[in-house]
Amino acid sequence: MATDGAALDQRVCEAPGCRLAGEYRAPRARDRLNEYRWFCLEHVREYNKKWDYFAGLGAEQIEAHIRADTTWRRPVWPLGARRSNGPYVHIHDPFDLADDAGLGERPQPKFDGSEQLTPAERSALDVLELSWPSTQADVKSRYKELVKIHHPDANGGARDAEEKLKEINAAYSTLRSSEHLPAE
Repeated sequence: MATDGAALDQRVCEAPGCRLAGEYRAPRARDRLNEYRWFCLEHVREYNKKWDYFAGLGAEQIEAHIRADTTWRRPVWPLGARRSNGPYVHIHDPFDLADDAGLGERPQPKFDGSEQLTPAERSALDVLELSWPSTQADVKSRYKELVKIHHPDANGGARDAEEKLKEINAAYSTLRSSEHLPAE
């Protein structure tokens, strides 16, 4: 009986006129990849040489198909583009690997008027230990305080105090001529 069941499972090659065993499968069509035709070795080779998965598709359709296949036909978006409440999706990263790679959460950009400052003006604010927003009056007041602290005469003629005072003078000069700092 086992031989009768095996005989029923035996497939015949689907090539016209071929009576050999159909041991090798080939897909029926692009939209029916899980349905197969069965051939002998010679005819499956012939079928595979002639079969074109993209037959009937235009160049744009083929390109779209290939692009979709590169991500296994799953939706994709740039890292950080899927926003929740903040600008970036929170990534659970107990070892802080995302920060090391520059992929951690980034703060929301500030639009407080400081974006109009030049790099030299930002640096000058740092030298004078001021934060934005500052006025010309704030700059002048802070300049006077720092001159009293870092003047070489107040520091016994120390060379480092003289260098620090030169840096403070340059920062004050930069901010005094700035168009971005209001007078009051």
